[in-house]
Amino acid sequence: MIDQSARIHPTAIVEEGAKIGPEVTIGPFSIIGKNVEIGARTVLKSHVVVNGFTQIGQDNLIFQFTSVGEVNQDLKYAGEDTKLIIGDHNSIREGCSIHRGSVQGGGVTRIGNHNLLMGNTHVGHDGLIGNHCIFANNATLAGHVTVDDHAIIGGMTAVHQWCTIGAHVMVGGCSGVVQDVPPYVIAQGNHASPYGINIEGLKRRGFSKEALHAIRNAYKLLYRSGRPLEEVKPEIAALAQEHSEVQPFYDFFARSTRGLIR
Repeated sequence: MIDQSARIHPTAIVEEGAKIGPEVTIGPFSIIGKNVEIGARTVLKSHVVVNGFTQIGQDNLIFQFTSVGEVNQDLKYAGEDTKLIIGDHNSIREGCSIHRGSVQGGGVTRIGNHNLLMGNTHVGHDGLIGNHCIFANNATLAGHVTVDDHAIIGGMTAVHQWCTIGAHVMVGGCSGVVQDVPPYVIAQGNHASPYGINIEGLKRRGFSKEALHAIRNAYKLLYRSGRPLEEVKPEIAALAQEHSEVQPFYDFFARSTRGLIR
């Protein structure tokens, strides 16, 4: 079903069965598969391929030579009807590749709202991307990677499969992330190590001085006290009771499956 207000270039191929919403623009030489849904006012430039069971929300901008919802690179994938779901107001720049999920990983790759994926970003199968994230050029996420809200991943950075990147994290360029990065932390290097709290980013997002002080204290307990995690957890939990902003930092310990960067 194609809404009458959609603008589809004569050279584009839209397979029968695709659902194209109001005021969608599909540029020259793009290919849209039969199981694709595209929400209102989303713009596909030229040479964009959207395949598989893919849902794209409203007001997205997808640039040329991007591959969306294609077969994933997991060798266990056997053609199952897995999905890719993309939210609203995302900008996906030239040459990005975003793969559909796998049965083993829950069957869905999911990208939230208001994200910027710069050129040649790769999001592997079963990735879970939050909102307001930025991926600089050539950022690479392996399968099963989770990235929470407001995270920034630097250019040429690779994230190992199953890693979790916490909210408000900044990972510097040319890093290799092989373990989980707690919320608010700056990480850099190969393999990535902690380099303090993302203070400037938190200030821009309205965190108070009191909250920043509490988060910094939690960071110091974890990374500068020289004590094991289990020993400092009660003190971080006490900080979280006094300052709600510390709670995501504490909760992350239970979420971590690959161990924390050190």
